[in-house]
Amino acid sequence: MPKYFASFDYSATGTQGLLKDGGSQREKAVTAAVTALGGKVDAFYFAFGQADAILILDLPDNVTAAAVSLVVSASGAGAIKTTPLITPKEIDAAVKMKVKYRAPGA
Repeated sequence: MPKYFASFDYSATGTQGLLKDGGSQREKAVTAAVTALGGKVDAFYFAFGQADAILILDLPDNVTAAAVSLVVSASGAGAIKTTPLITPKEIDAAVKMKVKYRAPGA
């Protein structure tokens, strides 16, 4: 199953909800949503700095990842950034592919 790195930055409204419900309840809510879509939360951490929360998710496909991202963004609780993660074996396969490419101005 593809893995995704997601970072989340809380809005003022989202932070108020986090203060009200706590971190464990937020983790449970996210895990329930991801599990209902056939995925799994590999890691869930709160942070401070560039992101307020960091997650590693196993999701069935890019469409599911996009659906999660859209619903979270539409909530107004904050902004999510989702990055597909690529395994070393996938990179091995990619470097073996022959790509015809011409750089700009070449």
